[in-house]
Amino acid sequence: MPTSIKRSRVQFIIATMLIAGLLVTDVVMGQTNQSLAIPATDDGLPGAGPVRRYDWFQNLWLRKRTGWSERVREDQKTLVFLGDSITQGWTDAFHGHFADLAKSNRGISGDTTRGVLIRMEKDVLSLNPTGIVLLIGTNDLEEGASPETIAGNLKLILDKLQAHRSDMPVILCQVFPSDASKKRPADAIREINKRYGDLAKNYSQVTVLDTWTLFADENGNAKEPEFPDLLHPNERGYTKWAKALQPLLATTGFVETTRERFKPEDGFISLFNGRDLTGWGFRDMKSMIQKSDFSGLKQSDDGRYQVINGRIVVTTPPEGHRIQQMWTTKNFPENFILKLEFRATPNADSGVFIRRPQLQCRDYPLAGPYKELKHYRAQEWNELIIEVRDNVAHCTCNGEILEDALNLPATGPIGLEGDRGQMEYRRIRLKRLP
Repeated sequence: MPTSIKRSRVQFIIATMLIAGLLVTDVVMGQTNQSLAIPATDDGLPGAGPVRRYDWFQNLWLRKRTGWSERVREDQKTLVFLGDSITQGWTDAFHGHFADLAKSNRGISGDTTRGVLIRMEKDVLSLNPTGIVLLIGTNDLEEGASPETIAGNLKLILDKLQAHRSDMPVILCQVFPSDASKKRPADAIREINKRYGDLAKNYSQVTVLDTWTLFADENGNAKEPEFPDLLHPNERGYTKWAKALQPLLATTGFVETTRERFKPEDGFISLFNGRDLTGWGFRDMKSMIQKSDFSGLKQSDDGRYQVINGRIVVTTPPEGHRIQQMWTTKNFPENFILKLEFRATPNADSGVFIRRPQLQCRDYPLAGPYKELKHYRAQEWNELIIEVRDNVAHCTCNGEILEDALNLPATGPIGLEGDRGQMEYRRIRLKRLP
């Protein structure tokens, strides 16, 4: 047989094999894509309520999930942001936020709580995530789902996350405000968020972040400067959301993972050593007699106060609101200057006690009472300076007066309160005055 014929025959065989291989690949890919597509009916699907099947949504759902299926190995052990278009809007670049954090975006525009539930295994749990930031529920309202149905789906989502790893941190963001014109009235969103909060009490790994109060106007609706279409945040909105997440990401160990080395100014003594709760404990609230001493411990006996990388963190109570107070084991009868820094999650409520009377220490713009401060830095560190002379305290935050003349008893300890949300304290030091 001539060489040219042999060569043609070999080329034909090779081409046939390649075509066959491509056909097999197409079949396999088709099967894979089909397994990632939205099921044609609701039969046998978990949860209840709407599953969107508009053409645009089915195409987006399949395209997103197909792309993610090729990144499962690459996105292992990341913090997963999970949700709908608001989460998708972070993009994979997250607008430059959380730059040093291993993270993945698993948001699909238009998705519902039931849609998220359906795709949990392949899109989320297959990544063995280190944590979850979850925002979902607004599209369910547009499709006519009741708050009860929406919360029921959330429970199934949280059950799956808990079964996968019971100590995996989950930050549950409250559904953002929108507008009745978007079929998302304020009262319905309030009811969803209430049900979400009630559910979260049953999951020790879940922390609720008050993103409702963070964004809502006086009528409970989205504000156009942050939500131009009354549904999706703009760059300003994403920046506020990122700042709101920062304290909780620090507490759960994703950011700010090294302890700050702080040395007090000359003449000041530290009331907090940055390592443990030495010098602090609980007291009987009536007699103020010492009940417990946390010296050498990194957290209080109820776990509410924790030392994390140079900060005293008063953690978010699972029931949403619970008053607790921790006090120095020493009393301070002399004149003094007390300095400390605090950071609050949105709408957090706490307090600093000076010999027993309370100075409200909160996320002031949202929680009050000092709502008109010009220098307060939301979800960042703020400095309190309290100067006590002759049983009267002069108190400032970042140089602005909070209380000009707060009357005090002759002696007493310093206290830190926890109430609503998360509060952090650091650089607590005191200088005795003549």
